[in-house]
Amino acid sequence: MGNLRDTLEQRQVIIYFTTVAVAALAALLIPGTEHLEQLVNPALAMMLFVTFLQVPVTELGRAMTQLRFLVSLLLTNFIAVPLLVVVLSPLLPDDPLLQLGVLMVLLCPCIDYVVTFSQLGRADSRLLLAATPALLFMQIILLPLYLHLFPGENTAQYVQPEPFFHAFLWLIVVPLAAAALMQQWAKRNETGERVSDKLGLLPVPATALVLFVVVASVVPQMGNAISAAMHAAPVYILYAIIAPLLGWIIARLFRLESAAGRAVAFSAGTRNSLVILPLALVVPGAIPVLPAVIVTQTLVELVAELIYIRVMPRLGRA
Repeated sequence: MGNLRDTLEQRQVIIYFTTVAVAALAALLIPGTEHLEQLVNPALAMMLFVTFLQVPVTELGRAMTQLRFLVSLLLTNFIAVPLLVVVLSPLLPDDPLLQLGVLMVLLCPCIDYVVTFSQLGRADSRLLLAATPALLFMQIILLPLYLHLFPGENTAQYVQPEPFFHAFLWLIVVPLAAAALMQQWAKRNETGERVSDKLGLLPVPATALVLFVVVASVVPQMGNAISAAMHAAPVYILYAIIAPLLGWIIARLFRLESAAGRAVAFSAGTRNSLVILPLALVVPGAIPVLPAVIVTQTLVELVAELIYIRVMPRLGRA
C-alpha cells in the first residue's frame, strides 16, 4: 500500500493533466456536464479530509508554535504577494470581471494540494498543513479589503463574506474534525487503523476527482471567455516565476530552516483556485469569464508545480 501511495504521489502531475484532458473531452462530447457544478464542494471537502488525515491533528498545535514560520508565511502571502499582484495587474485589460477573477485567485493562498506538492519538493509539509486554517481565515478577512484598495474598478462590490464563512465551515472545520475523529479511531481500533491506511491512498485520486468535476462543469460554460483566459495567462506565468522567489527570500530573512523556507516558497507560488471557484460562481454575471480565468490559473499552476518539485529541493541544499 505504501508503494502504491508513493507511485500516485510521484505521478500526480501526469494524473492531473490526464484528468483535465478527459474532463474537457467529456464536457465537449456529453451534454449536461455543467450540472456537475453542484458536486464541487462535496468533492473539495473529501479532498481536504484525506489531506488533513495525512498529518496527526494532535501535532498541528505543536507546529503552530513555530512563530517565525507562521509570521514569514503570513507576511509572504498577505503583504508581499499583494504587492506583486499590484505590479502585475496593469498588464491586464480593463475588464472588471477578468480583473476580479485574477485578483481573487492570486490573492488567496492554497490550502489543499500545496501540502502534497510541498512534500514532493522536500518542504516541511506538516508546518504548511498546520497553517491552512490561518491561511483561509486571513483570506476571508482580507480579500474584500484588498479588492477595495486595488486601483481601478471597484471589484469588492461583487464579493460577499457569507460564501467564505460557509467555505471555512464545510471545507476546513468539518474535514479537520472528521480527520481528528478518524485518527482517534485508528489509534484505538485495528479496523480503524486499516480504514485510515486505505484512506491514505486517496489524496491524489481525490484531487483528480475535484479537477474532473471543476473542468467538466466549467468548460461548457466558457463560451466566448477564451480571450479573457488568454489575457490572464501571461500574468499567471510571471506570477508563478516571481512569487516563490519572494517567499524564499522572506523565509531566509527570518532564518528559517531550508525545509520550512521551501514550504513558504511553495505557498507563495500555489493559489487557492479550486476553493475560490465555488465562491466566484456566486458573483452576479460570473459565467463565463470568472470560471475561465480561474481554471486557466489552475492549468498554469500545475505546470509550475511540476517545475517546483524539481527545483525547490535545491534551495538551501548544502
